[in-house]
Amino acid sequence: MIIPVRCFSCGKPVGHLWEEYKERVEKGEDRKKVMDELGLKRYCCRGLFLGHVDLIDTAAKFKKF
Repeated sequence: MIIPVRCFSCGKPVGHLWEEYKERVEKGEDRKKVMDELGLKRYCCRGLFLGHVDLIDTAAKFKKF
């Protein structure tokens, strides 16, 4: 739902990079270039960003019982 604070595999803090990554990709920059510039070198961290689907807005529409 929301990006994890740390990478599941290696434990590197990555949560603070999500907003900048998302903004730059939406502007049309290449995903590989953005991840390289943000310092995401390991394949586990890169996979975390590539596979993430931001569903927090969708989940927020439903009431909790």
